[in-house]
Amino acid sequence: MTRRSVRRSVRVLGVASGSAALVLGLSGSALACNIKDFSAEARCDGDKGVIVVTDTDPSAAEGTVSVFLQGDGGVETKVGEQPVKGAKEGVEVTFPEDWKPSATYRVHIKAANVDRDIKPDLVTPSTACKKEESESAKPTASTSPAPAPSSSSSSSPSKSAPAQPATPAPSASASSSAPAGTSENAPSPAAGDSNLAETGANSNTGLIAGIAAALVAVGGGAVWFGMRRRGASRHG
Repeated sequence: MTRRSVRRSVRVLGVASGSAALVLGLSGSALACNIKDFSAEARCDGDKGVIVVTDTDPSAAEGTVSVFLQGDGGVETKVGEQPVKGAKEGVEVTFPEDWKPSATYRVHIKAANVDRDIKPDLVTPSTACKKEESESAKPTASTSPAPAPSSSSSSSPSKSAPAQPATPAPSASASSSAPAGTSENAPSPAAGDSNLAETGANSNTGLIAGIAAALVAVGGGAVWFGMRRRGASRHG
């Protein structure tokens, strides 16, 4: 082998090695994790809000996704942090978050050779997931007066209650005046009955009293007549 052939062989090997290194470098760069493989989106899950981060890293590098809510004055509130392992078809990571309309979130990715934020920052839609009930949909109280009952329905005996007769109040003259032909001082029969019940007397009390008085008078007369006869016999 001549010196010229050796140089030619070395040159060919160098070109082949450089080509292989270039191909490997390009393929390695294509498979390496990149911030462009990540995306964030604000969605609605029914009437609740969620933030979804999608990882389409074909190298399937393991990493961490962190979400922060940016407030006024640059103050941030951490929403959550979850692990992620990408795939070419895409892997989603969901963060439950009741986001407000037009809110701004910062999403940070740390995986393999990536330690950056997804740019631009995530801005939520201008409409919330759950729409508030409009004032027009709320029922309003009716201001119209209730219809008055018709005369035919009010006069029907099956629907209207019968009128109650008014009780006449006793007049003062009727209550205070006594019936004609009676004495105001005469005892009422009720008063006589109550006295008889208390004393135990009956309707023969007057007759018995008259007979007793007559017997007393007869006895007294007999005594007087006997004493007179006795005195006359002594004197004779």
